[in-house]
Amino acid sequence: MKGILRQKRLLVLIVPILLLSLLHPQRTLLADPGIPEDAEQQQLLQKGLSIVEIDHEIERIASRQGKTQKEIDELQIQLEEKEKQIESRQERAGAVVRAYYMGERDNLLAMFLSAQSIGELLEIYDFYDMIMDQDKTVLDAYRSQYAGIQETKRRLEDSYRQLEQIKNNLIRQKERVLALQKELDGDLADSSDPEAMKKMISEFTAYWENIGIYEVKRYFSALASAMNDLPEFIQSKKGAIRTNGTTYTIEVQEKDLNEFLVSKNELFKNFAFRFRDGKVVAEGKSGTLTLQVEGHYSIENEPENSILFHVDKLVFNGLELPDTTCRQLESEFDLGFYPQQIVSFVKATEVSSTDQVLHVTLKLSM
Repeated sequence: MKGILRQKRLLVLIVPILLLSLLHPQRTLLADPGIPEDAEQQQLLQKGLSIVEIDHEIERIASRQGKTQKEIDELQIQLEEKEKQIESRQERAGAVVRAYYMGERDNLLAMFLSAQSIGELLEIYDFYDMIMDQDKTVLDAYRSQYAGIQETKRRLEDSYRQLEQIKNNLIRQKERVLALQKELDGDLADSSDPEAMKKMISEFTAYWENIGIYEVKRYFSALASAMNDLPEFIQSKKGAIRTNGTTYTIEVQEKDLNEFLVSKNELFKNFAFRFRDGKVVAEGKSGTLTLQVEGHYSIENEPENSILFHVDKLVFNGLELPDTTCRQLESEFDLGFYPQQIVSFVKATEVSSTDQVLHVTLKLSM
């Protein structure tokens, strides 16, 4: 009897665990391929990884192409509806304009001037005022709908231009990936063990897609979050902001920035920024995963004055990712900062990096 009870208790404990494991299947764990051993492996793996990433860019472009085409179709329908609506408005507006052109409104003015009494004058004035209001309403409605048509046409033309750029970009990326694939096929054929190399490329790209890209995005997400608090940090740092008349200068020390990042997220204990002549380098290591980011800051004034970070180079486990990955990470994560959050009445005019220091020059924006 006791044995049966124990079995029932075990079932009560085990069944929910089994159900949970079915509801939340674990992702297959992939072995970390580590850093390529030699230059030949590195070159082949880098080409394989670039093909995968450019293929993803092709998918993103194709998705944008579909969305833009849908927008064009919707705008075309809107334009046709607006053009139908304006036909009746155009006829009524034309009648009003003809009335003024033919002098019909002058007759009303003559009646107004020939009134024989105050009462008659007021009646004619009310009638005249009513006609003028009606004319204005007709003309204003026509102008509004006409302006609506012109705006829809402009948006349609912009969308067509965007679609053309997207199509051209898609063609370029497809040509690029085909050329890269041809190179890789040739390199594999010339290698001492093509099958082993194919397997290595497959394992590495699988590791990148399942683990690597998520780790890279984790760092970028943490950086973007920390940058939101950078203005407050600069304000609190003694000597970071100096003034000289209408010019403000901000200097961010490499050491201070790294301490700030660690204070925001322990992820940066093994990750550090370095400022060099015109360049910003960030690199770190987590287990056998290594990441290096090279970039630069630039001043942008649209849509607002800002100091934006541009990713020039991204190296994962010794392999350089293509520019498409850099641009995608730039668009997904904002690593810049906004000077007017530090001093509201200034705008950044210059940014540069020298040995261990980032310099920002600001001018009064009044």
